[in-house]
Amino acid sequence: MIARIWRGWTAPDKADAYETALRETIIPSIEARGISGLLSIDILRRVDGNADLDEVEFSTIFWFANESDIAGFVGDDMTIANIPDIARQLLSRWDARAVHYAVQDQRSQR
Repeated sequence: MIARIWRGWTAPDKADAYETALRETIIPSIEARGISGLLSIDILRRVDGNADLDEVEFSTIFWFANESDIAGFVGDDMTIANIPDIARQLLSRWDARAVHYAVQDQRSQR
């Protein structure tokens, strides 16, 4: 299993709008593509602790069965960030590339 992690930041007054866009538009449009090997998507949100920055950070974790399934999502350059126009309008900055981690152990507590 591969975890694909990406981060973007927005102003506090746009954070709720961005989260809504993620939940109601961006992620449903990804899910509608029926990407082979896409297992689940997590959304994380936190207020950036840097006093010089007044931002809210979002991270997404896409869980894929294997690396080749990521190419079905973003193409041959598997680290490139996939940032739709609605996200570009709401985010102040973002990572240009996602990072991938091979999941070595996963222990469900349920």
